[in-house]
Amino acid sequence: MRFCRVRSVAEAVDELSRWGTEGRILAGGTDVMPQYLRDEQSPAALIDISGIDGLQGISEVGGVTSVGALVTLRRLATASLIAMRHPALAQAAAAVGGWQTQTVATLGGNVCSGAPWADTVPALLIADAQMMLVSKSGRRRMNLGEFLEGAGATALRPTELLRAVELEPVGDRSAEGYVKVGRRSAMDLAAVGLALRLSLTPTGVVSDIRIAVCGGTRSPHRVPSVESAVVGSQLDDGRLDWAAAGAELASAAAPERTEAARYRRQVLPGLLSRLADRCVAGIPGECG
Repeated sequence: MRFCRVRSVAEAVDELSRWGTEGRILAGGTDVMPQYLRDEQSPAALIDISGIDGLQGISEVGGVTSVGALVTLRRLATASLIAMRHPALAQAAAAVGGWQTQTVATLGGNVCSGAPWADTVPALLIADAQMMLVSKSGRRRMNLGEFLEGAGATALRPTELLRAVELEPVGDRSAEGYVKVGRRSAMDLAAVGLALRLSLTPTGVVSDIRIAVCGGTRSPHRVPSVESAVVGSQLDDGRLDWAAAGAELASAAAPERTEAARYRRQVLPGLLSRLADRCVAGIPGECG
């Protein structure tokens, strides 16, 4: 196997173009190296992009947050800009493994793995994440929902590199968060993870809601049937009645006839209610 260390995006896409399906990107290595050691994959070349400074930034331009593909989960969990503009992402990053994993694992790796249990992806979905992709042929922009093509599969071409992820920040009179359930909390893969962004009018009517889940056998995904049912709901004494929405969420997000899916159906309504109450309490002028 060939080991290729690159120092720029141009060098990276050159190597990707050279190796095609025989090459594999190496960043934090928390997914790639265990798979290689278990003989689950045997690429002809590992292309180490960890030294590319241009992929390690977090910035805000024109109201959009841009996060480089090499930004570590630990940095996402602790960066003040992310905590202020994307609290669900900060919470999701803090929920991935222990601090040792977070220190080396990258946002790009978490997203491009296509794993059904990728904690950061629901938080990105509620922020309408856009994937900024680059290859020798040029650049393209793709919505994250379209980028995810099923468990373990994405629309990333063998010759492409994820450069950055662009996010819509949480707005005024809005709040968001992320919660997960695993066998050992943050030290385990998510049996189910839930991200929620909630927006209210000054009179306490739900003007927008975005719900995304991970876990199970599907890619992380939004749940539009629940979102459309909740929009227009009115707060009652600072709370919303989440019974019907929770039941619909459980059915839509965990339809499989398995024991694991049954467990997710049991916990999702409670997670939704708890997270929604937390979001309501976090919106100025509201009380939980």
